[in-house]
Amino acid sequence: MQPRACGAQNGVVNAQQPENDPGDGSPVDHVFNAGALAGPLASSDGIGELAAPERVTELGLRPSNLGQFVGQPGIVANLRVHLGAAQGRNEPPDHVLFCGPPGLGKTSLARILSEELGSELHATSGPALDKPRDLVGLLTSLKRGDVMFIDEIHRLPISVEEYLYTAMEDFRVEMTIDSGPHARVLPITVEPFTLVGATTREGLLSAPFRARFGLIERLDPYPPSDLELILHRAAGILGIGLDDEAAKLLAKRSRGTPRIAGRFLKRARDRAQVAGVEVITGELARTTLKSIGVDASGLEEMDRRILRCLAQHFPKPAALKTIAAVIGETEDTIEDVFEPHLLRSGFVQKTPRGRMISPAGFSVIGMEPTDLSGDTLPLPFE
Repeated sequence: MQPRACGAQNGVVNAQQPENDPGDGSPVDHVFNAGALAGPLASSDGIGELAAPERVTELGLRPSNLGQFVGQPGIVANLRVHLGAAQGRNEPPDHVLFCGPPGLGKTSLARILSEELGSELHATSGPALDKPRDLVGLLTSLKRGDVMFIDEIHRLPISVEEYLYTAMEDFRVEMTIDSGPHARVLPITVEPFTLVGATTREGLLSAPFRARFGLIERLDPYPPSDLELILHRAAGILGIGLDDEAAKLLAKRSRGTPRIAGRFLKRARDRAQVAGVEVITGELARTTLKSIGVDASGLEEMDRRILRCLAQHFPKPAALKTIAAVIGETEDTIEDVFEPHLLRSGFVQKTPRGRMISPAGFSVIGMEPTDLSGDTLPLPFE
């Protein structure tokens, strides 16, 4: 299959394939890696031997195929079926949308999907595609079967989003050339590709845009048992021992989020290195978490400030704007970062009039509702 040159033909312009072929001049025409989907997927050799710098080990911590991905069994099974069926038809898979809170593996799954297909990943983010021409430039650089990954896809401008409609369905975009009486529409075909979107706020996607994704998967927080497996694998890659007590402790306080678990593990590794020990023990993990302000319930200082603010207003509910003003944080950050864990843990109750602290919330900050009879309640940050 020879690359097609850009040029008008029957009113349609074909996107030129980038000249990144091998030195022998033969075109690169890879869509699927047939062996990648057969049985348990092979692990990456030598990943555990990656040494230092942190930016290298950060990439190594990510699973490189579905066989290495821990947790989310329903999503993994659906992806295997989806990719296997597309392979059988010898066509790119339908577009995929991953939804869920930050740190659960949406970006990792996008990279894995590209690896399983043996295709190139073109990664960008919603805010980076500011104008339609930015999107068209990216689309015309795609080869057949490539994966285009857009992180924070809900932040795409409306004008760019509308260009994606025809690109996703018909693999073509229509560019408007000039303006006024000389304006004309120039259709541009693009090679069939797979769009993978990741969003933390699925509700902000327009209905027409969301409906164009053939597979929509929502990632949920991980149970501690899955996080323990992730921590043991990560510890092996980082070259540090991790005993079972430490793994259970770190997993329990990670809010069901692998990214947070990885952050805790790295800080425990730092402490172990300074102390000259080769294994992270339960005691060392406990000391590490205490030093960074994480308590037995996995709460950090900002979580405790929110709870103390709500306790200060009890029995009346507190509005989100009030909480933000008292603790010195933005409303969006409270709602997107801190509140989900507090709600899932039962420490906070959400009512039509605002947020209220629950009995469990009082207990976790060492207070009782009866403590509020006086007027000497400390400020939330004290």
